[in-house]
Amino acid sequence: MDDPATEPPQSFEALKRLLIEIEPHLPKRLRQAAGYALEHPDEFALGTASAIARSAHVQASTLVRFAQTLGFGGFSDLQEVFRSHLRNRWPDYPERLKALHESARDSGDPTHLLSGFADSAASSLARLRDSIQRRDLDRAIALLSRARTIYCLGQRRAFSVSHYLTYALGQLGLPVRLVDNVGGLGPEQAARAGPDDALIAISFSPYSPFTVDLAKRARAAGVPIVVFTDSALSPLAGLADLRFEIVESDFGSFRSLSATFCLAMTLAVAVGEHRAGIADA
Repeated sequence: MDDPATEPPQSFEALKRLLIEIEPHLPKRLRQAAGYALEHPDEFALGTASAIARSAHVQASTLVRFAQTLGFGGFSDLQEVFRSHLRNRWPDYPERLKALHESARDSGDPTHLLSGFADSAASSLARLRDSIQRRDLDRAIALLSRARTIYCLGQRRAFSVSHYLTYALGQLGLPVRLVDNVGGLGPEQAARAGPDDALIAISFSPYSPFTVDLAKRARAAGVPIVVFTDSALSPLAGLADLRFEIVESDFGSFRSLSATFCLAMTLAVAVGEHRAGIADA
């Protein structure tokens, strides 16, 4: 896509929709910039062009070109959309986290780390509460409740979430199976999944190739899929019947799973309650 957009989007949601629409047509470096912008909106709002470019592994000039492709006069005009989005939704945490980043490096006091990680978790949870829609929760609960077996899939840091979901759903009496890929047997563990089952697939950037590959196989087999991921540009996004985008805040480049576990707990308990209600009816 060489021609810039005629009218730049004025809101973050409009910008997000535009990026999803044009992303397949963007050159490689602009796709990198788009992916970073959607996966790290706080950093995109608060960072300098040079710092953002380093984190996104592109040149600063690429960010200018990226902004102009979207119809903006320059990078600062694009960044203002992210800053406005940040001010409207989370006015306190990003600035506090930025200050904690600086003070933690200099003081050597471990309570700075505790405060930083606690505030990071609180920011993630506040964002989750603002972004998750009731209708999406209702659809996911209905989809999972009617599944013959729920398969839970996550690798790397997402493995702890898939393991917890398997434990929680099992304790609530639901038929569930963990696809842990131990011994490379992941494909065999999910081989019997079909249209009457459901898959919960969890992956965040950098996305697990195994999780993406197995989700593609499940999609081809007609298995309904609920996805936890961090961006509309995630390779899992297009495979999902229902997608929850979770962007965890970080502290010192360490990213927790606070919001992800909160959503996992919500779905597990809600599906358990729904199935129990059906059984009692």
